[in-house]
Amino acid sequence: MQFKFIYPLALLAAFVITITEGDAIFRGKITGVYPVPPTPKITYVSPHVTISPYDNHFRAAADTLQWDWKLVAAIAFTESRFDSTATSEAGACGVMQVMPATLRGMGVPDSLHMDTRTNIMAAAELLDYLDHLYRRIRNFEERTNFILASYNAGAGHIGDAMNLAEKYGRPRYVWNENVDSFLIRKGLPEYYTDSVCKNGSFSDWKQTLSFVKKVKRNWRRFERMQTRYSDSIATLMAKDSTIRIKE
Repeated sequence: MQFKFIYPLALLAAFVITITEGDAIFRGKITGVYPVPPTPKITYVSPHVTISPYDNHFRAAADTLQWDWKLVAAIAFTESRFDSTATSEAGACGVMQVMPATLRGMGVPDSLHMDTRTNIMAAAELLDYLDHLYRRIRNFEERTNFILASYNAGAGHIGDAMNLAEKYGRPRYVWNENVDSFLIRKGLPEYYTDSVCKNGSFSDWKQTLSFVKKVKRNWRRFERMQTRYSDSIATLMAKDSTIRIKE
């Protein structure tokens, strides 16, 4: 083959090789220097602080009441320290310490009295009844006093104390230093035999007054726990964009 043909062919081959390798190098730079970023791993966190193993049940109960779920949790903690196997000397049972007669009245079979979810939802039904009973007390904070006292002592005894307060010229819808003081007097014959009292003597007033205070104190404590938890999650989200609140 003559040289004048070899030289052009060599140049063509060199050009093809250069283009091919150059394209490979170019593609290599694209994938090497600017890699496809991996999809960030999202971490989902609950908006709720963990208070007990039964928080989901407390939130479900609170939804039916349109209450703060931490108040329902505070009642359970005060009643049983979240012990689902607890039974009192009076026979109150489960995490919410509901009386068996109350559970039967709601149609709950004996076999489910100690079932945690059933016990909590039954308590929610009772709390809803008491909430409705005291609906004339517009301020929820004040109404809560009567609901809690009735949950512990029975609505009948609290109703008697309200009647006594009204008879003696005190407001029947104010708990502190009014109705509570007449609940104390219901242990005295001159008061529990009064015609406005329909439920006899009541001697466990110390327990009831303490119960109201303890529940509200525990509720405030759980509120503070939630606030600290929410603040810590907000701080984490400000630092890490892959953290999301679980809906």
